[in-house]
Amino acid sequence: MMPSVSTMQGEAQPPCQVTCPIHQDVRGYIVAVARGEFSEASKLIMETNPLPSVCGMICAHPCETKCRRGQVDEPLSIMALKRFVVEHADHGSPKLQGESEQGQKVAIIGSGPSGLTAAHDLAKMGHKVTVFEHENAPGGALRSGIPKYRLPREVLQRDLEAIIALGVEIKTNTELGKDLTIGGLKNQGYRAILISTGLPLSRGLRVPGIELDGVLLALPFLREVNLDRQKIQVGKRVIVIGGGNVAIDVARSALRLGAGRVHMVCLEAREEMPSFPWEIEAALEEGVQIYCSKGPKSILGKDGQVTGLECMRCTAVFDAEGRFNPSFDKGEVSVIDGDMVIIAIGQASDLSFLKDSAIKLNEGGQLLLDADTLATSEEGIFASGEVATGPGSAVEAMANGRKAALSIARYLTGRPLAVAPPAEIELGELSPQIIDKIKRLPKQQMPALAVPERVQNFVQVELGYDRASAVREARRCLSCGLGTEYIEEECSTCLTCVRICPYGVPIITASGSVDIRVDQCQACGICVNECPAKAVILKQYQDEEVIERITTAIANASRSGVRPLTVVFWCSFSAYATGDFAEFVRTKCPSNIGILTIPCVTKIGIIHLLKAFELGADKVFVVGCPEEYCPYKESTSWARRKVDRAKKILDDVGLGAERLEMFNLPNVDIEQEEVLFKITQPAKQTQPDPLNG
Repeated sequence: MMPSVSTMQGEAQPPCQVTCPIHQDVRGYIVAVARGEFSEASKLIMETNPLPSVCGMICAHPCETKCRRGQVDEPLSIMALKRFVVEHADHGSPKLQGESEQGQKVAIIGSGPSGLTAAHDLAKMGHKVTVFEHENAPGGALRSGIPKYRLPREVLQRDLEAIIALGVEIKTNTELGKDLTIGGLKNQGYRAILISTGLPLSRGLRVPGIELDGVLLALPFLREVNLDRQKIQVGKRVIVIGGGNVAIDVARSALRLGAGRVHMVCLEAREEMPSFPWEIEAALEEGVQIYCSKGPKSILGKDGQVTGLECMRCTAVFDAEGRFNPSFDKGEVSVIDGDMVIIAIGQASDLSFLKDSAIKLNEGGQLLLDADTLATSEEGIFASGEVATGPGSAVEAMANGRKAALSIARYLTGRPLAVAPPAEIELGELSPQIIDKIKRLPKQQMPALAVPERVQNFVQVELGYDRASAVREARRCLSCGLGTEYIEEECSTCLTCVRICPYGVPIITASGSVDIRVDQCQACGICVNECPAKAVILKQYQDEEVIERITTAIANASRSGVRPLTVVFWCSFSAYATGDFAEFVRTKCPSNIGILTIPCVTKIGIIHLLKAFELGADKVFVVGCPEEYCPYKESTSWARRKVDRAKKILDDVGLGAERLEMFNLPNVDIEQEEVLFKITQPAKQTQPDPLNG
């Protein structure tokens, strides 16, 4: 069965999820991290991501570009949080996926991100999948093209092992067109074949001097470096031609191999460079010099060896019709000295294995495909990834592999290949009035190796978040679309929600009714417990769940047989979310104290506090975090109001207000023993409620 995204059908989805090529439940796993529920976050990630470790390191993360937090201050570090979950959560042991009786043999050519994703998905459906890889280890461009300082090999291996655990067989040192053919695979009983061979060839240049010693192509260079085939000797002054991500990888790798100076030359202006902005910044930090708006005129040499690059100023990269057709000012020429030139201007597919095949190519010499199904002109043969789409990111290739897997599954079961994708509704932008009222919370910076240290080796540059940083960063999530649900027929139009919402989300319409704008709601939960008509509910934390948690906490504490029986409502966004503190509390807390976590104390209602006493509690604590650390506005003051009102009721009925206390933890860095003392000592001094026997 295909993995599913955790969504509310028919409702608008957060931009991060809609933008993600594989539609990860970003909101879901970020909220789980904020609560310290790392295993739950891992589960949500792995539902739709077969390469979570890889994506935690090198994903293009378009989700961050669309993150609505970026309208307030800075987008969330979503990729870094995924990496944190992969590195810190308990994922459990990989489980072997059994083949179904209807499972068919499927061959996948290529073990890059697209091929691996298709293999993962088809194996999950019960098919017998074999992946063929021409290199001596799987991973495709993830292994041969991406430097280890960005993607350590043990990280890739972790994902590979999880896919193999599903029953996928990977055969290495097996090349299509040499060791096997399309026809041969069919004769071996493979009912469907997926071509996912990527773009393994580097494009060259037609300029004078291309034949000189010291002129290299990018992909063979990176392959030698990344596969440890031999120690690459680089020049003292290396010139890289190109402005994309591959060019950046080449430039930064050359520095690590000992180049004294590295220059990049690209046609594009700085703001037009196709490389990711963060990769450009990293290269500049490390000392790479980038010359923009320059194109190669000739490679200079002496005695057969490179001595430099002659450049012309590029006046335009594209023509008036948007086609790649660079224009140059040939009168403005400059020379960059160097003893090695590496050409990184693009990649191409290698379709030589199709020479005796019936598979058709288009006018451009590329595979002729059905864009909707990824089927080739030959029945049962499909293609995915960059060989099908052209250059793109790893996560885009993964999405394409998933699309191919769905088509293959339909083909194998005799169903129509073309199926309309489900429609998605994306939440719109936040209104300026809402943005002004949302608290600004600083983005947690990713710790990294210092520049002098990083350029000496291929050790991973980014070091990853610790637990405290991950929780702080995850708390910045606005939980877009996961706020309140308004039950219009229950509304008495008392306007309580309009008056109390600290963000001004509920509005009065022209007809006089109330509109709680779901796309603007910040999910603080204040209105839910204040609405007298119960016309507002919180999607992520409803009354039934709260009462169930209270019941469980009291039942656990009651097993001790010790009185007084104490219940603690603990904010899961506080220190409790860091894991270490939660474990400390679980192991050190007396057995007659029951703990339940809640996503912010604003979500506690008076009814919940009193319910704890009704179910047998002698003492109740509410533990939150200070206003400056809480992602919500006025959280502490609203929680304090509810506690004070509940205390008055306790006094009125003769139980005594002292049975209910509230305090805040200073932040996620706390003295554990001190906090526990603040709970255990008052609890010991509380007399058992005589009504509870």
